[in-house]
Amino acid sequence: MPAAEDEVEIWTDGACSGNPGRGGWAAILKWRDHKHEIYGGEPETTNNRMELMGLIKGLETLTRPSKVLVVTDSAYVEKAFTQGWLKNWQRNGWKTAAKKPVENQDLWQAALAAAEPHEVRFERVKGHAGIELNERADELAVLGRDELRDY
Repeated sequence: MPAAEDEVEIWTDGACSGNPGRGGWAAILKWRDHKHEIYGGEPETTNNRMELMGLIKGLETLTRPSKVLVVTDSAYVEKAFTQGWLKNWQRNGWKTAAKKPVENQDLWQAALAAAEPHEVRFERVKGHAGIELNERADELAVLGRDELRDY
C-alpha cells in the first residue's frame, strides 16, 4: 500500500554476521522527492536488535509529529506492532505468554517512545526480492556492519 501524499516512508533493515555477532542497521526516510539515508552498527548484537534499531533511528530522525509508513522485511518488527504483541507484553509486565521476559525489552520500549508522537502504520515486504528501497536499506545495514571492521 503506497504512502499517502503527506506521509513519510521509513524503509528499515538490519544485518548481522553471526547471531549474535557484528551487526548493522539502516533506515531510509522518504518524503515526496526527498530521501535521507542513515545507518550504523554494533560489534556484538543480534539480527532482531538491528531490525529494531533501524526502526528506532528512523523514527528518531523525524523532527515533528508525522504520519509514517514503516516498510520492513522483518516479521518480528511488523507483527509486534500490528498483531498486538507489544500491548500484550506491556499488559503482562513485559513477559511473554510463556511468562518469560520479553527479549529486547529495552529496544521495544525505545521503539514505542520513538513512535509515540507519530501516526505510524506498517507494511511488510519480502526481503531480497528486488524492491529498490528494501534492497538499498539492506546494502546500508551491511555497510554499517562491515564498517565496524575498521575500528
